[in-house]
Amino acid sequence: MITPKVFTVSQLNSRIANLISSDQELKMIFIEGELSNVNINAKSGHLYFSLKDKDSVIRAVMFSWSVRNLKFRPAAGMKVIMRAQVTVYEPGGQYQLRVEDMQPDGVGVRALQLEELKQKLDKEGLFDPAHKKPIPAFPKTVGIITSPTGAALRDIMDIIGRRYPCVDLVLAPVLVQGEEAPAQLIRAVDLFSEHKAADVIIIGRGGGSAEDLWAFNDEGLARAIYRCEIPVISAVGHETDTTICDFVSDLRAPTPSAAAELAVPNRVDLLENVQNLLRQSIYTVNKQIDIRQQDAEKLSELVSAYSPLESVIRDRELVDSFAVRASNAANHGMDSVSARSKELFTKVEALNPIAVLNRGFAYITQDDNNVSSVHDVKSGDIIDVRLKDGSFSAKVE
Repeated sequence: MITPKVFTVSQLNSRIANLISSDQELKMIFIEGELSNVNINAKSGHLYFSLKDKDSVIRAVMFSWSVRNLKFRPAAGMKVIMRAQVTVYEPGGQYQLRVEDMQPDGVGVRALQLEELKQKLDKEGLFDPAHKKPIPAFPKTVGIITSPTGAALRDIMDIIGRRYPCVDLVLAPVLVQGEEAPAQLIRAVDLFSEHKAADVIIIGRGGGSAEDLWAFNDEGLARAIYRCEIPVISAVGHETDTTICDFVSDLRAPTPSAAAELAVPNRVDLLENVQNLLRQSIYTVNKQIDIRQQDAEKLSELVSAYSPLESVIRDRELVDSFAVRASNAANHGMDSVSARSKELFTKVEALNPIAVLNRGFAYITQDDNNVSSVHDVKSGDIIDVRLKDGSFSAKVE
């Protein structure tokens, strides 16, 4: 006979708590019901209440840090949907719900799932602005991930065609709603990234219900966009619609049309910018020319002030003046010498005996000595007589 095991109350409560905590399905459940016995502890901020339906009731607690994230004020009689964990309060032997999030029943389970995924991805850094890549200013190729038959594609093509017709467009046709849509969207993003098939990607669709847009809340798509090496612009629905795709993309556009405007520049603006740059360039060049001309004029003045040319010219003029004076002095000296020479020549000519002979006189010598007096000769001496046209010898009587 098997002796039954006897539990203490604490042991039993602990056993039950272990059984419940080991059940993976009970670690996170979504549950709906009506609030009752709602009480917020003024000191701790914890929210205590019961959740009931027409047949049953269960106690619940929501700690203050989760209460602070609520976007509404819980009240008795309100129908809600909660994300919670089943736990056991061992001292009281009661199992209860530890609520992590709560939404009014009209929001639905999907809203809770979406909020949970947003928090998860945000904690992992997928929404971090530091990770977001800049959109290229002048893309050569724009990738488009959307339905080939939707209005979004026509809007994107029309706007890009008007704004920047030189860009190439590459379409990855996909489903944008339904169960098969997330896988096609992920594959398109991966293909663009793998083959570097574009400089920027527009992913999105036109407006629709929350269910129509649900494919863009897919976790796999969020991770594909995060790891994509090409900048991604999200353009899902209308301006009031938000999806996970919007948060993880490098840039969020309120509509597909707005995404087209964000993806490429406007050629009209570019032309105006070019004209402004041209005008600015002409102004800058002319201003630089004016400045250089002013500098040249200043340099010319400095060159004139410090140039040795004028001094050389002055010295040359002085040398020329000295040369003229020297020449004049030399000429004057030569004239004086010539005049003096003539004067001396005249005097010498006057003393030249040959000149005297020309006037009818004779030059008498004896033995090469001048005979200037009758006392210089005696009778019988032979003397030489020289006239202007010849000479002869004579005997003194």
